[in-house]
Amino acid sequence: MPQVLDVHAVRAWCALALEALGRDREEIDAINVYPVADGDTGTNLYLTVESAVQAVEAVFTGLEPAPPALSDVVHAMAHGALIGARGNSGTILAQLLRGMAQVLAGDADGEADHSESAVGDTLRRALRRAAESAREAVAHPVEGTVLTVAAAAADAADGRSGDCGDVARAAYDGARTALDATPGQLAVLGRAGVVDAGGRGLVAVLGALTEALSGDPVAPPGGRGVHHARVAADQSLDCADGEGPAFEVIYLLEADDQAVARLRTRLDGLGDSLVVVGGDGLWNVHVHVDDAGAAVEAGVEAGRPYRIRITHFAAGDAHTTHPTSGSAPTGERAQRAIVAVVPGEGLAGLYSEAGATVVPERPGEVPGSGELVEAIRRAHAREVVLLPNDAELRHTAAAAAEQARTEGVRVALIPTRSAIQGIAALAVHEKERRFDEDVVAMTSAAGATRYAELAVAERQSWTMAGICQAGDFLGLIDGDVAVIGEEVTRTARTTLDRMLAAGGEMVTLVLGDEVPDEVAERLERHVRETYLAVDTVVYRGGRNSALMLIGVE
Repeated sequence: MPQVLDVHAVRAWCALALEALGRDREEIDAINVYPVADGDTGTNLYLTVESAVQAVEAVFTGLEPAPPALSDVVHAMAHGALIGARGNSGTILAQLLRGMAQVLAGDADGEADHSESAVGDTLRRALRRAAESAREAVAHPVEGTVLTVAAAAADAADGRSGDCGDVARAAYDGARTALDATPGQLAVLGRAGVVDAGGRGLVAVLGALTEALSGDPVAPPGGRGVHHARVAADQSLDCADGEGPAFEVIYLLEADDQAVARLRTRLDGLGDSLVVVGGDGLWNVHVHVDDAGAAVEAGVEAGRPYRIRITHFAAGDAHTTHPTSGSAPTGERAQRAIVAVVPGEGLAGLYSEAGATVVPERPGEVPGSGELVEAIRRAHAREVVLLPNDAELRHTAAAAAEQARTEGVRVALIPTRSAIQGIAALAVHEKERRFDEDVVAMTSAAGATRYAELAVAERQSWTMAGICQAGDFLGLIDGDVAVIGEEVTRTARTTLDRMLAAGGEMVTLVLGDEVPDEVAERLERHVRETYLAVDTVVYRGGRNSALMLIGVE
């Protein structure tokens, strides 16, 4: 009986792919020697597919008991993979899934025909689109990698007639053959005696597709595996001798196509392993660089970067915490300083106590680039970390940083969008570390902190949460109105619950002068009783601060 790639098959495919990558994760990690021998390709692929699975399940859950449309399911799969993509191979896999989704949903070639006689051809075109779009996303494609395996799968599918099951089986067999050939195409793989780790992961995903359509488990890939892989990192001198960029930088980016084109050019000049995937205003950016701050700053100039992840290849994951440093010494030029734009007298005092040079932000008065340059000069340091703490200041801060660099100061701009994110960055600042390592830790801490603000509506207006009336309390999460309420405590509590639904370890509350202490006490009690493992810290923002700022780390 002909097999059809319908919503249930896609759902089964995602679940089986996650199961296969979970089973093979350690093996894939062990053979990871290219482009960097950091032993995490299997884990990154697993996390990428896990995000895709969660997005697909959310579509089914949201429309139960009726089944969702195929277009909704495949778009959810691609979007979930995009926002959850990890590492070089995970980012490429996200683009492969996006390319398939475009064809399966009919986006790439007009209205899709889902009849049994046509779905085999649709799958062939989807595999071809996937291979082509992934290759286009990589700045400098290399043979012997997952790109080669994807192209071979598409070629094999093109040569097979029949239904979806036949096409998927051909693609899987072609991918297996190409995977076994990768050590002869890429010297670093040949020296290590392993196949390409990203390609190995793609074979697992294609095997899951074949099993989802046929119901029969596929034979595991042959070729070199764990036996040789345990010594792969030691043998791969190209990747382990200290050469190459020091940091992996990944972030999601909201930007238009023209800005992304400029970003590709700039990042290509900063490092290697550049992969930019996505579209329709949302992108996942991956690059290996020595100057992590410059890579993030390039994203700030292109649009709105968030979910920023920076990893030092020698030190592992950069999400570490350290005590806050004290004030820099006066007199001769200090080695390092923090310059921060801060609203409210209370927060200004908090930042100053942490050793930062403060630029006050007053209602209706946005600091100019000249004021920021002057603050950098006043900090009197060789190295400066700049925290704008406002999304509207990113271009102004970038201009100030560029001006200060012409004066011989090394400046790193961390794109904090709220004073709450700046507090998180300050909490991990440690001046005794190398500058790049300090910037990595601060950027990671800020990027891992969601922020919200409570404000009072000035007039009736439309919002993403509905229509608000003048005088309503608004809970803005990451800059967008998410909650509308008539009472401050209840609005703050609902906003907190929305933020903590995705998890968290620490809640930071910054209260304006008009908010009484009992509001903070009620919110602290709510967090303590509802989220047992979450701590809460409260600060007073003082005059000129927002009604309330909320941070979740």
